[in-house]
Amino acid sequence: MTTELTYLAWTAVLCIILWVPYIAAGASQYGFLTPDEYKVPGSRILPEWANRAQRAHFNLLENLPSFTVLILIAHLTGTSTETTAVAAAAFFWARIVQTVVHIMGIPYLRTAAFFVGFVAQLTIASEILFP
Repeated sequence: MTTELTYLAWTAVLCIILWVPYIAAGASQYGFLTPDEYKVPGSRILPEWANRAQRAHFNLLENLPSFTVLILIAHLTGTSTETTAVAAAAFFWARIVQTVVHIMGIPYLRTAAFFVGFVAQLTIASEILFP
């Protein structure tokens, strides 16, 4: 498996587990959702850190499709270079940092980490489109 696919897999794992903090916060504070609460999104008031955790998860959900497509195109076209490998690693680690600082409520570092991930995706796209 290429480095790029490995980082795609780890990013998917991050996305799979990222809902746990905010769901656990709600369950510990209110218990499990009732059927009526499923009908009313946002019916529970969560601590601010849990809201930030949810936003970090949603942000990754918004960025995962483009990262996935780029990695799969690179793999299918045989575009696996040192640059794409470093960019895939940078995307994953930037998402880790972005998640942690987002939950902690550190605004400027969160934005910087997001930007690193954004540039990493552009770098992979560039390697695919302009070999």
